[in-house]
Amino acid sequence: MDFDPSRPIWTQLLEDFQRRVIANIWPQGTRIPSVRELAAEYGTNPNTVQRALAEFERLGLARSERTAGRFVTDNKDLIEELKESSAMEAALGYAQNAKSLGLSQAKAIDLLKQAWLKEEK
Repeated sequence: MDFDPSRPIWTQLLEDFQRRVIANIWPQGTRIPSVRELAAEYGTNPNTVQRALAEFERLGLARSERTAGRFVTDNKDLIEELKESSAMEAALGYAQNAKSLGLSQAKAIDLLKQAWLKEEK
């Protein structure tokens, strides 16, 4: 993962953890890799990973089991909310870009539909 030097690494890790849940890379109830494993995977300090995981847990997206580690939440509603908020953020970005290009709402929606169909192929 290439980190943006203008933003704290732990927040970028948190965003990637959320992306993994949304993309079902970490399905609900799945054991999350250990701090050491994630630090090695991302090439970061374990303390940075720990901070991101603590926030991930504080958001309710993970739970700790004393001797077994951390697990992705089983809360389907929370995961659905995360998916929808992530999609809304992307939609807002698209809407802002389309407006800045001078596109009408109808044209922007039409382009989105075309992109959706291309993605299905």
